[in-house]
Amino acid sequence: MNDVSPVPWRETADGVIVAVKVHPRAHRPGLRGIEPSRDGPRLGIAVTAAPAEGAANRAACATLALALGVPPSAVVIAAGAASREKRMQVSGHPASLGERLAGL
Repeated sequence: MNDVSPVPWRETADGVIVAVKVHPRAHRPGLRGIEPSRDGPRLGIAVTAAPAEGAANRAACATLALALGVPPSAVVIAAGAASREKRMQVSGHPASLGERLAGL
């Protein structure tokens, strides 16, 4: 039996955790949809910022916040700050956030 979720997020008590893969220095910024990875699916986020001094992380958080209609302060890096593959915590109503993610 495979324990990998078919979606790159899971609900928590105060929001959702989203597994993402950040593509820094991209020509076109924005969401790239769900991408496969060794650890399960991830939401691809392309940003034009370089991965220096946290610029790509900040841009990825802002991109996800905009896509979900939440304030930028509601999105933080939960794990993987120095990696392209990260987990982001999005604060808010878990069911609403899950519905918005499913519609992306």
